[in-house]
Amino acid sequence: MDNSKPTLALVAHDNKKAEMVAWAMKHKEELSHYFLCGTGHTAKMVQDATGLQVKQYLSGPLGGDLEIGSEIANKRIQKIVFFWDPLQAQPHDPDVKALMRIVAVYNIPFATNEATADCLLR
Repeated sequence: MDNSKPTLALVAHDNKKAEMVAWAMKHKEELSHYFLCGTGHTAKMVQDATGLQVKQYLSGPLGGDLEIGSEIANKRIQKIVFFWDPLQAQPHDPDVKALMRIVAVYNIPFATNEATADCLLR
């Protein structure tokens, strides 16, 4: 990862991916000041829409949430934007909870919707 920029992870559940892409497009300039990474399809969608480089981990259900958690534990991610869907059950819910736990343990700024994501970029 590029040590000259802070790292921001982007994660979104299926029903929130379009919202994540719209948010990323709106904040393309601010996001250009970060090394971006994200889980599977979310990373690809943001990269395709914005033209920004986004390092792609596995999709959430295949272990991407755990990969992001590992990067946090190794102090390689400084912020995370996770547009999660509170109204839809997720088959990998234990992994999502583990990611939320590691974010809390390492005191990482964690945005879960557009309003908090906007604050995280300020």
